[in-house]
Amino acid sequence: MLMPALGVAWLVLAPLALWFLVRGRALAKVAAVLTLGLLEAATIALPSPPTAPVVLAVRPAPAPPAACAERFPAPLRGQVWHEHLTLSWPAAAGECARAEVLVRQKGHRLRVWVHEGGARHEQATVVPVSVSEGVASLRVPVEPGGRGRFLAVDSHTGERIPVDRTH
Repeated sequence: MLMPALGVAWLVLAPLALWFLVRGRALAKVAAVLTLGLLEAATIALPSPPTAPVVLAVRPAPAPPAACAERFPAPLRGQVWHEHLTLSWPAAAGECARAEVLVRQKGHRLRVWVHEGGARHEQATVVPVSVSEGVASLRVPVEPGGRGRFLAVDSHTGERIPVDRTH
């Protein structure tokens, strides 16, 4: 209750004391200086209010994603749907959640490079890998002109990837 009373005293007495300092006679000026001094002393002497302890909520650090082995999966099957090519291969234990894919089209040949884990190729597209019933797959955008008859080839092995065109 003492703090609100001191606050009201500052709001009322401080402007009045300043007015007497500027416009008042000698005795009023002395009283104004004493009033301001007493207000200041009371403010300094007043104990500070207790503060609530600051509690920091510490969350455990998220677990780093499980490391996956660097490998070059060989797509065994492909499927074209609109402007996307879906590639699939048998899933391995510890399959990576993302893979880098580089698709190069030259004529009717579509060369596909898939890489999981390891360093990133600057021109590769990073796409998510989904695993379902032991089969890993990913979707890669292809150029609209690439939907026609083309021969998909795994760049690592040079083997043909059979492609279904369901489009």
